Amino acid sequence: MELLELARTVRARDPARPTWAEAILAYPGVHAVLWHRLAHALWRLGLRATARFVSHIGRFLTGIEIHPGARIGRRLFIDHGMGTVIGETAEVGDDVLIYHGVTLGGLSGQPGKRHPTVEDGVAIGAGAQVLGPITVGAGARIGANAVVTRDVPRGATVVGIPARPPGRDPCDEGSIGYGLTKQEVDPVGEQIAALRAEVAELRAELAALRRERAEKPAAPVG
Repeated sequence: MELLELARTVRARDPARPTWAEAILAYPGVHAVLWHRLAHALWRLGLRATARFVSHIGRFLTGIEIHPGARIGRRLFIDHGMGTVIGETAEVGDDVLIYHGVTLGGLSGQPGKRHPTVEDGVAIGAGAQVLGPITVGAGARIGANAVVTRDVPRGATVVGIPARPPGRDPCDEGSIGYGLTKQEVDPVGEQIAALRAEVAELRAELAALRRERAEKPAAPVG
């Protein structure tokens, strides 16, 4: 029975070590997966409006939105889960761990495959955005708030915006559940600093041109 399998997964993977009753009754990630199973079955039968309605009920009750067309493997553990969104053509393998605020979304409005494929044993930190028809290889780890738009190799760890492997600092190899890493380089900060320097340079050139124009004698008339 899948309910017991999901509850067993929660008890094994959650460091809070909940009781059976807690795992079955008080974990929205468990309920979200069960609602999705029903919605997905209806979707495959062609009852799409009914499937979407069932999915809507599941989202209302759990705060987790899983499109009925998405394919979800066994023993998915959505921890906390509030704000998690899984798109229509997403595929999630077995034994995947997803924290709250994660999006498995698309980058294109065109029909067809437009959401990620997440292979077995992947862990995705809180707030991460995994976008487009990319593949996250088995056993990979995605840091919190990372933005992933390219394939992630099997067993790799990626963090940041855009997502990339962390540095060599041993502290980077710790838990990424909430994306706490030590990074000496901030790519977004570097880009902002470069833009500020460019604006300052342009302002200096504009001021020089204005001075040159002010100092230039007026051309004689007639």
